[in-house]
Amino acid sequence: MADASALRWWPAPAKLNLFLHVTGQRADGYHDLQTLFQIIDLCDELAFEIDRSGVIARVDDAASAPGPLAAIPSAEDLCVRAATLLRAKAGDPALGVRIRLRKRIPLGGGLGGGSSDAATTLLVLNRLWACGLSVTQLAELGLTLGADVPVFVQGESGLGEGVGERLTALPLPERWFLVLHPGVSVPTRDIFQASELTRNSPVLTIAALLASGGRNDCEPVVRTRYPEVAAALDWLGRFASARLTGTGSCLFARFASAAEAERVAARVPDVWRAYVVQGLAESPLRQSL
Repeated sequence: MADASALRWWPAPAKLNLFLHVTGQRADGYHDLQTLFQIIDLCDELAFEIDRSGVIARVDDAASAPGPLAAIPSAEDLCVRAATLLRAKAGDPALGVRIRLRKRIPLGGGLGGGSSDAATTLLVLNRLWACGLSVTQLAELGLTLGADVPVFVQGESGLGEGVGERLTALPLPERWFLVLHPGVSVPTRDIFQASELTRNSPVLTIAALLASGGRNDCEPVVRTRYPEVAAALDWLGRFASARLTGTGSCLFARFASAAEAERVAARVPDVWRAYVVQGLAESPLRQSL
């Protein structure tokens, strides 16, 4: 087994949904959206030990707190599933890999950590296994794993439509954000199945969306069902406009500088976790590749 310190570690960045409008529900139960994805510099890290064993597995890394990751069965692990899909596409059953994950993005927070881990797995193994798939092919493969995977595969901030897979890159400014994790996990499926969720937001042009600033249609549902999230939104709202990302539980506010965000972060109650992050136009993984 390779020494973990000698391996190359690849970034898997988180994202924020600067707004999230639910514009309809499909016959298959999925929802049509208009959302603005902002990639941020909070990242998980992954390393890959490839071989010809035909075995695909994730191994725990000492630098990553095991937490709930240890309870995820291998068959449900998004990194393992991504690698398995890519190997099937490549048509070589002897391809093997041991995947190490340093987890820094909180689970169930609406930051897309699992989807980003899957995207990094697809992009890096496509190179290491010499599969030769295009970014478009990898994004289509990633969509079968989750609606957020394509944005991380494509690696640019921008507008997501459909279930989030139809992407229009937009030159968003590299702003600073304070992200709060209120200590709870919110299951995405529960929020999108909620009877009280608004599902009829009008479809707007990009110009109209950006001019309005948008909103998050999931936020009223999450506020009602998760008082911890409501309390954090109210607290952060004292300093700047606060908004839920995705279906939560994380929330964020935009600041003019890192110093301003750090000043508010220093006042965050100990029961919550704070991250001062920078918004990026391009994924650091894309730059690494």
